[in-house]
Amino acid sequence: MPDYKLTYFDVDGGRAEAVRIAFHVAGITFEDKRISYQEFGEIFPTMRFHSVPVLEIDGAQVTQSNAQCRYIGKMAGLYPTDDLQALYCDEVLGAIEDLTHYIVQTFGLQDEELLLARQGLVDGWLPIFLTGLDGLLTRGGGEYFADNQLTVADITSSVVVSWLCAGQLDHVPADIVQKLAPGLFEHQKRIAADPRIVAYYASRVA
Repeated sequence: MPDYKLTYFDVDGGRAEAVRIAFHVAGITFEDKRISYQEFGEIFPTMRFHSVPVLEIDGAQVTQSNAQCRYIGKMAGLYPTDDLQALYCDEVLGAIEDLTHYIVQTFGLQDEELLLARQGLVDGWLPIFLTGLDGLLTRGGGEYFADNQLTVADITSSVVVSWLCAGQLDHVPADIVQKLAPGLFEHQKRIAADPRIVAYYASRVA
């Protein structure tokens, strides 16, 4: 079996979390290299696209978290084999990446500039993406986004929704998902309670 190393920030969440969970579900051993933001600041000029996560497979680097999700997700049975259902899964991954991009653009701002940027999110992109994702969940049957089973789309969505609901983003109400996309809110709680997800976080504590 190849040697795998996944490099990302030392947080439970973010773009690498679904990849970590997929590794765990697949039963594949990997090096979970967690770096500080300071360490990233020192090494990012040497990294392709100046970004993480980076997945190394026998030393060969692969970037782009959604590509990593699909690759490991297939091994874990977390990615559809049906082409249409795979398309539905990819649509969710792409939408969440777009939403994350808009949120990350507000990082590093301060005071009035931060307030205005986050208010812009609350009044603009967040409602658009949250209600859109809620609609995609309805299309999938209400329980999962695609394939009538847990996929990397569900895990990725759950990670982002959990983050939004945690109240960690200043000037973004912690109940915004619950108010705008109640189905998506309930979906996050259901995915977080999936035994495979619970087992992953239990392994993190052990």
